Amino acid sequence: MSDVTAGATNISPGDRQAFQRRHGIIGRSTEIREVVDTIMQVAPTDITVLVTGESGTGKEVIAKAIHGASRRAARRFIPVNCGAIPEGILESELFGHEKGSFTGAVETRKGYFELADGGTIFLDEIGDTPISTQVKLLRVLESGEFMRVGSSEPRKSDVRIIAATNKSLDEEVRSKRFRQDLYFRLRSVNIRIPPLRNRRGDVPLLVESFLLSLAGEARKDILITDDGMAALMRHSWPGNVRELRNVIESIIILERGNVVDEHVVAKYLHLMEEPHDERSLPMHLGKAPEQAERELIFRLLWEIKTDIQELRGMVGELQHRPPLSLPPGDNDHGGTVNMDEMTLRGMEEELIAHMLHRFHGNRRLAAEALNISERTLYRKIKDYGL
Repeated sequence: MSDVTAGATNISPGDRQAFQRRHGIIGRSTEIREVVDTIMQVAPTDITVLVTGESGTGKEVIAKAIHGASRRAARRFIPVNCGAIPEGILESELFGHEKGSFTGAVETRKGYFELADGGTIFLDEIGDTPISTQVKLLRVLESGEFMRVGSSEPRKSDVRIIAATNKSLDEEVRSKRFRQDLYFRLRSVNIRIPPLRNRRGDVPLLVESFLLSLAGEARKDILITDDGMAALMRHSWPGNVRELRNVIESIIILERGNVVDEHVVAKYLHLMEEPHDERSLPMHLGKAPEQAERELIFRLLWEIKTDIQELRGMVGELQHRPPLSLPPGDNDHGGTVNMDEMTLRGMEEELIAHMLHRFHGNRRLAAEALNISERTLYRKIKDYGL
């Protein structure tokens, strides 16, 4: 077994920086350099890699870099969030199923391991995998063999496995929730990604990258003052890089001004009690994650609705104009959406349907765009019958 602390020492700074630019790994801290050096060592091999770190540290970015620098780069990279897929259908998603093998199996379907043949499969949140599925994953790791649900015919797949978790698998093994043999088989190499609070010097680089991409898309020039940047660097970032990106994106979208100082930053870090303007719906701390995610969607929808009202002029005039029409192909219904008559529940359903259409049914990408978990998206799709 090998940990990131035993990283390579013969990689030049120039090669490392070029690798980081090519694969979108941002940071100059010692911790990130060690991570990159290890990736560059293990990527050309087929060795199984376990990526560990807190939620939001960028484990999928690391997995994509390993795949992108491997001999499998031209083949498929398939990410699977094991914690977001309901236990009852996880094995079918991973290994496929035969027609009639269970209620709803109206046709034979290939699983991710067949689809990823010759490429890489990224098993995120591996610590949430049921014990029964862990046994089958161990077989794939040891022999490359698996069976579809409802079939007794072994199948082969040449797949490299990269797994990731934000849990302590040592503790999961001690608690009998994770198989020890699978744990040892997974962590041939263990790459530990440091939390953002342990590499605060990388915050300005990350902010600069987010501003270039997000502010560019919004066609908005944002200036972060020195005290604003200092406030960002002081924050502990429990959500790590994902939280930082979300904060920068919120500032770009919701702030009317272009100058971001420490007072603006504080509002989005919930360090000040007053809301940022009278238009915004309040965001409360201490709530369940799903409730907070729902409020975030409502808040963004409310902002969209208000902007539409402002562009159309006086509210009274709205009653005498036709409802807002979206361009053909931009929504699942191909019709019109009246944002004034629609309830918040209806607005949420419409937004989810639009995102699913936009990403051609890819629920992981839709969930990321909506800034909610895949588990929450699965539930909402079921609730709305989408």
